[in-house]
Amino acid sequence: MHNVHLLVTSALQEKLLAQSSAMLNMLRHHHAKIVTAESCTGGLVAAALTHHAGSSDVTEGGFVTYSNRMKQVVLGVRDATLLQFGAVSAETVEEMAEGALHMSPDATLAVSVSGIAGPSGGSEAKPVGLVWFATAVRNGATISDAQNFAGDRTQIRTLAALHALELAAKRLETE
Repeated sequence: MHNVHLLVTSALQEKLLAQSSAMLNMLRHHHAKIVTAESCTGGLVAAALTHHAGSSDVTEGGFVTYSNRMKQVVLGVRDATLLQFGAVSAETVEEMAEGALHMSPDATLAVSVSGIAGPSGGSEAKPVGLVWFATAVRNGATISDAQNFAGDRTQIRTLAALHALELAAKRLETE
């Protein structure tokens, strides 16, 4: 069973690196720059992007705001948003993405992630594996999306990072 887990994890990581490489090419094609705002992924999206040499031409950086206080202080997420909806919500990831764009004036696209990677911390309303995402573009709408991922903590975080990049790519294509 351990070998199967390693194979699945390795395959997900390879897919993440392939998607991040494709994202960098898309950003270059669209003359766009990206910034990330991450919670449960802990910087994995930014790490996947910056894994590739030369990524600094289209990657502005990333914010890892794991605690609610950091979400507020660094990204401007409102206290009322966190109190009413919680950190794992459409409202919070939307404010995270908008805050990241605000803090990174050269970025044209932001992607944010907040969820419950487990193994604990879930509830009936917000189970382990629930992850919210948002993409924001300068002078455009902010769009959120939720997914429920299965797997262990590493798999959930990797799947979330992969999905964040897929959403960012879709957003670039539609803008």
